[in-house]
Amino acid sequence: MYLYGKTAAVIGAGIGGLAAALALAKRGAKVQVFEQASQMAEVGAGLQISANGVKVLTALGLNIVADNQGNMPGQVELCDYKSGRVITKLPLNQTADAPFLQLHRADLLATLAAGCSREHVGIHLGQQAEVLDTENGVLSAAPDTHFDIVIAADGVRSACRETHFAGEKPTFTGQAAWRALVPAADFPAFKGQGGTRLYLGPNRHLVIYPLRDRSLINIVAAEDRAAWTAEGWNQQDAAASLQRAFSGWCPYTRDLLACVVDPLLWGLFAHPTLSKWSRGRVALLGDAAHPMLPYMAQGACMGLEDAWVLAAALDHRDDVPTALQSYEHLRKPRATKVQQTSFGNSKIYHASNPLLRFGLHAGMGIAGKLAPGLLTDRFDWIYRLDVTKAA
Repeated sequence: MYLYGKTAAVIGAGIGGLAAALALAKRGAKVQVFEQASQMAEVGAGLQISANGVKVLTALGLNIVADNQGNMPGQVELCDYKSGRVITKLPLNQTADAPFLQLHRADLLATLAAGCSREHVGIHLGQQAEVLDTENGVLSAAPDTHFDIVIAADGVRSACRETHFAGEKPTFTGQAAWRALVPAADFPAFKGQGGTRLYLGPNRHLVIYPLRDRSLINIVAAEDRAAWTAEGWNQQDAAASLQRAFSGWCPYTRDLLACVVDPLLWGLFAHPTLSKWSRGRVALLGDAAHPMLPYMAQGACMGLEDAWVLAAALDHRDDVPTALQSYEHLRKPRATKVQQTSFGNSKIYHASNPLLRFGLHAGMGIAGKLAPGLLTDRFDWIYRLDVTKAA
């Protein structure tokens, strides 16, 4: 209703930014996206998109499920780091109303960009955009234009958040993580693994799952460490560092990590909740508003949810600042709770006390046998919410 004909600028062509651009454009807004990278290259690695995120993508008119039948795992296997023994299995994709996808980030970005193109969204690469005026929607990349709406989806190190939404500095969690991709052909032992494996060990964990119809192996490995590591996931590290950190683990994981070349390393930081997400005609979205630790795999999904709720709020109120406040009111409690849940999971994944770890693993094993859905059902409040239908 009220979005038709309004002008909107989105800073950042990541998943949240492109989803917001598409959601706004489909409701009639004239949208321009400004991305500082000079090209939308093959960056990043794997993403796990649970039902709450898939439903947003579907509502945006993307054939995300039909196009990714080969990227829908049947289960998650929780495994012991030392023996490789499967502790328990968590079923996935058991019903059509709870889809779960494993996607390469570049593939999802390409799908969103194609959707934006169909809706005539302008995407300007190599354009660093800073917000100069929050009340009048003025950007450095287009200083002579007054946008009705400005969405800052510029990531975990958001310049807009730093300039206009000053909050407490993030604190290093004492954890760092690596990302890597390995061609499946380089590791024949992977053949037949269609789901996700999560190896749990003292002070470390390792996640492995296939991408692109099992042609690639995605790896995320995290460890507790005292030394500070910079935030951001695109810093190169030596493969030997990753292999050394997991040298005492089971042969399967060691052999897979031996295939890794040039992994990416990033520090994990806890970000205090911001007091505000919106100011004037400007609002934060996704990691710019609520950076997530990776222990619930909800960073991309929360950005997708933000995008839908943001567009809906703006379409139901003519006054932009009031609509952005409504978006913040609707999204902040849920995003904050997911942040906190993810932080809590890090303690479970990295339990170092042998007795505590034994108890946790035994409990998960019993729960997996007696009530296979119990371990995932406790997070139904995350996965089952459909923001495209919520009031």
